[in-house]
Amino acid sequence: MRTIVVREFGGPEVLRLEDASAPTPGASEVLVRVRAAGVNPVDGYVRSGTYARKPDLPYTPGTDGAGEVEAVGADVKGFKAGDRVYIAGDNVSASFSPGTYSEKVVCRPTQLHLLPERVTFGQGAAIGVPYGTAYRALFIRAAAKAGETVLVHGATGGVGIAAVELARAHGMTVIGTGGTARGLESVRERGAHVAVSHKDANYLDAVMQATGGRGVDVVLEMAAHINLDKDLSVLARNGRVVVIGNRGRVEIDPRGTMGKDAAIIGMTLFNSPAPEIAAMHAAIVAGLGNGTLSPIVGREFPLADAAKAHQAVMEPGAHGKIVLIP
Repeated sequence: MRTIVVREFGGPEVLRLEDASAPTPGASEVLVRVRAAGVNPVDGYVRSGTYARKPDLPYTPGTDGAGEVEAVGADVKGFKAGDRVYIAGDNVSASFSPGTYSEKVVCRPTQLHLLPERVTFGQGAAIGVPYGTAYRALFIRAAAKAGETVLVHGATGGVGIAAVELARAHGMTVIGTGGTARGLESVRERGAHVAVSHKDANYLDAVMQATGGRGVDVVLEMAAHINLDKDLSVLARNGRVVVIGNRGRVEIDPRGTMGKDAAIIGMTLFNSPAPEIAAMHAAIVAGLGNGTLSPIVGREFPLADAAKAHQAVMEPGAHGKIVLIP
């Protein structure tokens, strides 16, 4: 089978396509034929060696994917050959397994979730990190509630689209930002009540106008190095900013939090304990099944072009999810 292997940390060029023997599942494992693998920004951070957690070398990248079950171990319950599944990391291992940038992969049952027929394999590969991150940011870290207003900064990417859908499905008022007309249209189609271009100099005025001057209860921030200080200016009393993405240091005025009893909350999906992971995917599978959640695949690359996919995932103007097709 073909697989991507990283033998040294570095730039996208260290992603090498190699031939390998197909793995065999153990008694408590499942073999999946991967039809699509999700590419996330964190995959690039890990590959570069700059992320806080590093896998042992060599390794195959990828925690997200979708495909068909080929074989199950003797002790596995709940899955059978032919099942359509999506793959999501379960944080049990310190390494970034299972390594979905491959034609076949062995998974733990806790990493697999049944994929409804209405959802394509490409969409299935767009679920794990984006939808898990959005769910945890909204409902676990920010404790968002129906009736509150959320500003999704960077709503056109994989996490942003997921956050818009999840917030709207839970009865929140949703404001999303983006940088392209195509992206903003997608944000509206996915349920945002208001979509504004962050390229407009006064776009935060539109946010305040949309809330009648009150401000927003929750901000989901994908680029804190650019927006964090400005986010504080549009928070309502007891508002919360959840920092999902950041690429550098930023200066803020803490007085923006004081009079509002506001909070700045950090998060990473990889801190989720097992019960959280189980709960978030139960909610996500339900949303996929009833149609309230419908991931957007922005671009597809063949497996051999994993390096190009890693370059693309870091570029501005994201629209949906980037996936690899083995």
